[in-house]
Amino acid sequence: MTEIPPLDPASPVLKAYSCYRSLIQKAESAHCANQDFGGKLLYLGELDDEGRAIAIAGNVAGCATLCATADPAAQKQAIRDGIVDFLVTSLDEALRILKNEIRKLATVAVCVAISTMEIEREMLARGVKPDIRREAMGSRPDERETGRSESAQSPRTVIWQVQSSPAKWLPRLDAIALDCLDPADGWNRRWIRLSPRYLNRVAPNRRIVRADQDFTGAFLKLVESAFDRGEFETTATILIGLETGFEEHHFPSTRSGEVATPRVPRPDSKAP
Repeated sequence: MTEIPPLDPASPVLKAYSCYRSLIQKAESAHCANQDFGGKLLYLGELDDEGRAIAIAGNVAGCATLCATADPAAQKQAIRDGIVDFLVTSLDEALRILKNEIRKLATVAVCVAISTMEIEREMLARGVKPDIRREAMGSRPDERETGRSESAQSPRTVIWQVQSSPAKWLPRLDAIALDCLDPADGWNRRWIRLSPRYLNRVAPNRRIVRADQDFTGAFLKLVESAFDRGEFETTATILIGLETGFEEHHFPSTRSGEVATPRVPRPDSKAP
């Protein structure tokens, strides 16, 4: 079996979801809850690790995203991972693509193969004014995302992961999660549906969402029932954020003969 690495603040899925929550907060403050960011230009600057997390968040939210890097390796990796749709050599090329997609309210991410200093100088000269800038975002997870919860009634960070064949089994857990989410929770529903497209290469066996306790209880119950019926041929783990860290729920496949481990909190632990 493949060992599942522990969750930590540097986890790509955790960083991307934290950025996505920053966008959600911007939407809610602008009184456009559950509406995507179609038609909005996001400039994230350098396509470094934080920039990649912001790009993923922007893609899921529906932004038209502009970034830059002079690093050939970073350019190729972003295209390979599906985080960037187009790699161009000038701001003019990028703007032609972006203007067309913004007009259609479509999601797109364009990387310009030059330094951020150069592209920002050109943006200033051309009068390009992004709707959202990197400074308004942030991929550093706060205590809520890393397992801390303000009170027993607070929304919880919920993580689910599988031991093997994530392309086959994670979508089934995702479907259960969508059934448990409040239909009005459009942002989290959007994240669960769209984020796998951008995270499948960087975090192929893990999902994350922050939702209320009605979701948490229903999700655990339905997953347990599905495993009891023998619907899964892999081991799954669900992690629930508590004030003391994460509570781990382990679901072994009944077809493999595994024995369930006790489902108890792991105190003072930010990572399973």
